[in-house]
Amino acid sequence: MQSAGKQLRSIWPGDDRARVHIIDQTLLPHELTIVTISTLSGAARAIETMQVRGAPLIGVTAAYGVALAMRADPSNANLNAAMSRLAATRPTAINLRFALDAMCEHLLTLPESSRAEAAFDRASALAVEDAKLCHDIGVHGLGLIQDLAKNKKIGEPVNILTHCNAGWLATADWGTATAPMYMAHDEGIALHVWVDETRPRNQGAALTAWELDQRGVPCTIVADNAAGYLMHAGKVDLVIVGTDRTTASGDVCNKIGTYLKALAARDNGVPFYAAVPSPSIDFSLESGAKIPIETRAAREVTHMSGLSAAGRRETIAVARPGANAFNPAFDVTPARLVTGLITERGVVAASREALAQAFPERSGHAPLMPAASRAARF
Repeated sequence: MQSAGKQLRSIWPGDDRARVHIIDQTLLPHELTIVTISTLSGAARAIETMQVRGAPLIGVTAAYGVALAMRADPSNANLNAAMSRLAATRPTAINLRFALDAMCEHLLTLPESSRAEAAFDRASALAVEDAKLCHDIGVHGLGLIQDLAKNKKIGEPVNILTHCNAGWLATADWGTATAPMYMAHDEGIALHVWVDETRPRNQGAALTAWELDQRGVPCTIVADNAAGYLMHAGKVDLVIVGTDRTTASGDVCNKIGTYLKALAARDNGVPFYAAVPSPSIDFSLESGAKIPIETRAAREVTHMSGLSAAGRRETIAVARPGANAFNPAFDVTPARLVTGLITERGVVAASREALAQAFPERSGHAPLMPAASRAARF
């Protein structure tokens, strides 16, 4: 996508194929900094510290982490160690496991001498595949916006609300929830996006609003608790969010606070859609209650970071010293509250039957095996 008129990707390999470049998302929107990763530990640290975040991008970064590990040591033992290290970085996003499985299956069929180059090729292919999935989600989601635009007066925008960041910064390109928005904007459809700040890490205010601004899409940041008011006041036509894991039955796990948006949308008759690339569907789980929910540091709740009046990046306390805080990173929206799932194969109902029909090649598969266990078998 574009930033200041320049084409950017959220991750890309160096020309020497010995390193990978990322945008440090912890510094946005105030500073656009490129970070170079050259080791497995660097890739794992980038995921854990949220220099990269978003389920699809986590998966692609992990794949490149495996490639960097194979460049250092292509042995089965090191492959197993790399899988274990990366699998432990973020527990909720299923794309991580999907990418590690793909890398493992590919590399274990090859002699060690060819693994380094093959690993970079496979990781790059996963990035290209992710960008294509997001593009296709955009094509199918565009129709939803076009239908709403038909009922608007000339110049009156379609108002979309989104939560967290499911944009190109969270994927290889285009984004999931934002892809239909970008395509609608490019078609000249009048559009306005309400961007939830998304406490406690403020991915909406810091990332989604930044990238929408870069693309010229009109948007307004709102406090998380304003979403219900906006829907009740008739100021939201459509909600589109992303997903970190969607179950076989259509339950959607996304950033904490998504469930509340779905409840408000249902009460106010606002369509609520999740943009769901197939690697984020976990056909081994029937219920969202089985999804492991990551709990992050209390400090993310008790402190906030930003720029001071002097232009310095500072972190300040917003709670009393020693205050207790609970910080679950995700929640689950049950399928009954989801109007539909926007996938790369079309908009489908949030149900086992619809997902199985859309993805028959995956719906009957056995549960994905943890990456570390897969490697350990060989």
